[in-house]
Amino acid sequence: MIKSMTGFGKTTLNTCGKSIIIEIRTLNSKQLDLSTRIASLFRDKENEIRTRVAKELERGKIDIAIYLDKTITSTVAIDEELAKAYYHSLLNLSETLGNKVESDIFCQVLRLPDVIAAPKEELSEELWDIVYQAIKDTCDKVNKFRGEEGKHLALDFEKRVLMIQNMIEEITPYEKNRIVSMKNKFVASLSENFSGQYDANRMEQEIIYYIEKLDITEEKVRLVKHCSYFIETMNEMVSNGKKLGFIVQELGREVNTIGSKCNDFNIQQIVVRMKDEVEKMKEQLANVL
Repeated sequence: MIKSMTGFGKTTLNTCGKSIIIEIRTLNSKQLDLSTRIASLFRDKENEIRTRVAKELERGKIDIAIYLDKTITSTVAIDEELAKAYYHSLLNLSETLGNKVESDIFCQVLRLPDVIAAPKEELSEELWDIVYQAIKDTCDKVNKFRGEEGKHLALDFEKRVLMIQNMIEEITPYEKNRIVSMKNKFVASLSENFSGQYDANRMEQEIIYYIEKLDITEEKVRLVKHCSYFIETMNEMVSNGKKLGFIVQELGREVNTIGSKCNDFNIQQIVVRMKDEVEKMKEQLANVL
């Protein structure tokens, strides 16, 4: 089976008085390209998160987001002693300078440094264990999404491989006619441009040698084998996007060789259609894991 590199997974947790959302999105990339947006509570665990996601998802452009939506515990602390100290200091300063105390002095005190602070919350082992498992569950959802997308890609690949195999069969009648036509051209050209005697056996050997150089039987056989190998690899239990890419490269080489050797308009038309299918397969393989 094959997997697409495009995927999405989302998990929502309501635990330990917190609402946590985990989202993972993946797109195609030749290498692992992992980026994170993680709530500060889990920032110290970023390396572990990256390692887990890389292991589960292998390759692609991967975006991980972990949001801490809300908490029922207090997230704001007021330093009352510091606020009192600021307040009395401002009153004393006002008396010393002979300035009237402003009515909004209370608001001014609240704006002074460290009076209001959001204390750093410690991540408990219990919460981290739950979140760590949820990250694994989210990766599983992404892989399931990738698998479903891969099924659609597999159907498309099977269709294109079958079309290439059918086009190989289309070449056969034109190939036979091409050989007969080439022999007739050789003989006609020799008769027209050479009036003397020549060795008919030697002439036949030369024609056979030239035709063998232009024979495309081996290329057709290899092309058929590459098509079969592609389907066989595609149906393996693991996704082999890179390996499939190498096989398609070999398909392209054989098709190009046939095109360069055939010297026949009808076969050239079939070769152009083959090249079109090979290129479409290459484009699709860019999104296969």
